[in-house]
Amino acid sequence: MVDRIAHHLNALAEPDARAALLRCCGSRHWVEQMLAGRPFTDDAAVFAAAERCWWALGPNDCLEAFAAHPRIGERAGDAWSRAEQSGMAATDVEMRRAFTDGNRAYEERFGHVFLICATGRSADDLADELRRRLGNDPASELRIAAGEQAKITRLRLEKLVTA
Repeated sequence: MVDRIAHHLNALAEPDARAALLRCCGSRHWVEQMLAGRPFTDDAAVFAAAERCWWALGPNDCLEAFAAHPRIGERAGDAWSRAEQSGMAATDVEMRRAFTDGNRAYEERFGHVFLICATGRSADDLADELRRRLGNDPASELRIAAGEQAKITRLRLEKLVTA
């Protein structure tokens, strides 16, 4: 079926659509803006609205969305988060300790969880990116993390109809 995401979101009652969208992005303002954009004409319109709504948000909305994600390397989180972090599944104790330390340093420096679109990425790649991003200034890092959230949101919108 063409435009399955749009059809799916349009067909949901508002409370169900709100819950579905909240699984995709943890910002309540983003969800409300997406709900206000229904009905969507097609999947391209869903993706365009998701991007437009996301980049119109303020820093606090971004932080709210980031807080909905488990830390990289933690076993917690919902099925989507665990699948997205599947590259972490075979890590050893030393690598897990490095992520614990890296996550702590990142959160102390930037005040939010290290956010990265981990789908398809190895633990070594994620660790390298964490170390690299620790050198960013806070404003740049907020924009980078926001870009990662936008990638995650798009993947999760697709999962609404494939999961």
